[in-house]
Amino acid sequence: MEPFTTLISRVVVLPNENIDTDQIIPARFLKATDKAGMGDNLFADWRYDRDGNPKPDFVLNRPESQGCRVLLAGDNFGCGSSREHAPWALMGYGFQAVISTSFADIFRNNSLKNGLLPIIVDAATHRRLLDQLAADPAGPVMVDLASQTLRLPDGSAVVFSIDGFSKDCLLEGVDQLGYLLKRDMRIQAYEAAHPAPVLTI
Repeated sequence: MEPFTTLISRVVVLPNENIDTDQIIPARFLKATDKAGMGDNLFADWRYDRDGNPKPDFVLNRPESQGCRVLLAGDNFGCGSSREHAPWALMGYGFQAVISTSFADIFRNNSLKNGLLPIIVDAATHRRLLDQLAADPAGPVMVDLASQTLRLPDGSAVVFSIDGFSKDCLLEGVDQLGYLLKRDMRIQAYEAAHPAPVLTI
């Protein structure tokens, strides 16, 4: 995982509500155990026709969406069944953050563990962002994880929440195991200073 610090990007707008994980990455692709190529199957049933050709009217297939690192989604994003492949597919496409008014808990946790930042904003901020991007689709947003700040295209900023452990992992670019391994020497020192008591029978 790469450290997540500050991200400045244009935004893909997909405002549908209740987008579930089977829409994000259909079940037929779940046999894969490797993240490689997973982004090609992101929103596959919306993105391609029956012959596998890109649908020109779907947002990810439009030229202006290329290179965008932020997805603006509708409410309750990532609902449905638990599958780690959903954040894999989003990140495989190139997204580093998803903005919504709410996320399904399992999807949110899977995202944080894999380096994808889910940003929750209130309904008024979500509407402002939609309106600003409708007026200027190329308007960038800035995500500053250290200060937990999302800056909208008009320059206004809102603060978002994230738990301290997930924030540290994202800033360091490590997963949960990597977080522990980076502290291996400190853990060993603690264990050496606190030996297990000897049990006598």
